[in-house]
Amino acid sequence: MNDDEQTDAEDSVREAVDRSRSGAPAAGRVLRDRFSSDEVFQRIVAAADEEITSGSRELFFSGLAAGFAITITFLLYVSLTAKTHGDPILSAMLYPLGFIYIIIGGYQLFTENTLPPVALTLERLASIPALLRNWIVVLSGNFAGGLAGAATLAWGGVLSPEAATAAASIAEKGIQTGWGPLFVKAAFAGLIVAGVVWVEYSARDTISRLVVVYLAFLAIPIGGLFHVVVSFTEMMYLSFTGDVDVLVGLTQFVLPVLAGNTAGGVVLVTVVNYFQTSEKRLQTARFEGAKRQLSSREWLFGSLAGRSYVPLIDTTIPEEETEGPYQILVPVADPDPDAGVVTLAGAIAAHRENAVVTLVHVVPTYDRHSGYRGENGGQLVAESTAELADMRQAVESYGITCNTSTVVTHRTYEEIFDIAQRRNSDLVVMEQADNRLWASGRAERHVSELTSSLPCDFLILDEENFAAERVLLPVVDNQHAELNASVARALRDELQSEVTLLHVVDNPERRERGEQFLGNWSVDNELEEATRIVDDTGDVETAIEREAADHSLVLIGATERGLLSRLVSDSLHYDVITEVDRPVVLAERPTKRSLRKRLFGRQ
Repeated sequence: MNDDEQTDAEDSVREAVDRSRSGAPAAGRVLRDRFSSDEVFQRIVAAADEEITSGSRELFFSGLAAGFAITITFLLYVSLTAKTHGDPILSAMLYPLGFIYIIIGGYQLFTENTLPPVALTLERLASIPALLRNWIVVLSGNFAGGLAGAATLAWGGVLSPEAATAAASIAEKGIQTGWGPLFVKAAFAGLIVAGVVWVEYSARDTISRLVVVYLAFLAIPIGGLFHVVVSFTEMMYLSFTGDVDVLVGLTQFVLPVLAGNTAGGVVLVTVVNYFQTSEKRLQTARFEGAKRQLSSREWLFGSLAGRSYVPLIDTTIPEEETEGPYQILVPVADPDPDAGVVTLAGAIAAHRENAVVTLVHVVPTYDRHSGYRGENGGQLVAESTAELADMRQAVESYGITCNTSTVVTHRTYEEIFDIAQRRNSDLVVMEQADNRLWASGRAERHVSELTSSLPCDFLILDEENFAAERVLLPVVDNQHAELNASVARALRDELQSEVTLLHVVDNPERRERGEQFLGNWSVDNELEEATRIVDDTGDVETAIEREAADHSLVLIGATERGLLSRLVSDSLHYDVITEVDRPVVLAERPTKRSLRKRLFGRQ
């Protein structure tokens, strides 16, 4: 290796070290120990991607932990106030400790949470509803933690009589302050907290962060300012001791502080800091930077108007809502031309007069093998396209059009749903196996929230090996079985599969009626030549397991509770799926559900 090559190699190693896996800078470009405003913004965007795509459960419990930590701040503040006889400086010396726990520990605090997600929203990479959902979940967790902490302090005998008196006095001062002064003081507190976040992302070591956090949060009690979670904890403490009505405390104390904190954090810091950055602020933090943004309607209405978040890399092309080819979407984690989904999707597409298959390589950022480093987006897309080439050729061997695209995202299921909706897909065909990306990974929005409104038909192959010589189709009278009927027809016509229809009735007295139903159903679904079996034991799972032994593939439709949502949330306990040593295709069609049914997970 000559000197030039060695220098290039060293530069490449340094570049890799100087960037985190998300692509955000880990060191300054001009000076290694100092970041420019653009570089700070890139680091914030990388953190915001994690926060805005976190699941509600993950956000809530992180917020809950932050609420508990705020109790420490309140406890130490009132205790020192009592010990120092109300000295304004000494009593505040340990006030920042709870905030240090939160920021250094990575917990979610509402005021600290205003900056990163807002940065994504300003860039139109996340929608306003997504931002509000993030805020509401975090604030709910903060308040729940603060409420539990206040109850402990009020009833647990933690505070000395002197500290209890100091706690009541401090809380009463806030409640007695007018709306206007509360709002202004809270705005300054919001400015301090959001400013701390900006400075924290410009620091490279923990000691610097500790110093910044401590000094900044020390200014809140010394300056007589108000933080909404601390204020809520103080108000609940007074409520538990019987000194204030909860409604009065919320309306006259907590709400104006909340409004002020939000205004200070968003307007005075986030927007100002945003506009001091240049157009290059997303150059390396995001593939193709600001060229990919939400539409105005998506930005305002989120998933109601399309999608609510722009993934790190997305080369899929949206389809117009017009009559056109039958769109089949096949999301894959590990491109494999021999995968069963290729045969299944190819046969279904070939059975249609005009169908297009789109293979989407979904690369999760939480996967350490993904290779994503932010600045290498173009290289990753090229590698992904090359990996999909053989799979594409296998699909095209059925004589149909096949497109490929790549998506790098913090999400898995949600991204698949968004892609299906934006492409106006008619059918999604995917694998569900232990080694696939959607079998594990970071927490997301609970999948039952997604599957309550499917964007299109779904087929899930529950086995990598696919054999369709003899197909068993259990029949019930619902639209999910009709979807499986269309699959069975495609396999029959394209792969010459033998199809068997199975219908289970409760007892022998219902056999004749069951035979009549199955005969009519087979005619209605163009499967009249299929073998028909009526089982009168009333045991559906045992009947399927018994008949599956003589078949190579089983097609199962959703039940009234929703098959897909229970499958992907690991709450599906069909013995036939776990016990039968045969590939299983699980089918579900979109159904209209009331709000009550969506909340309780039933159709």
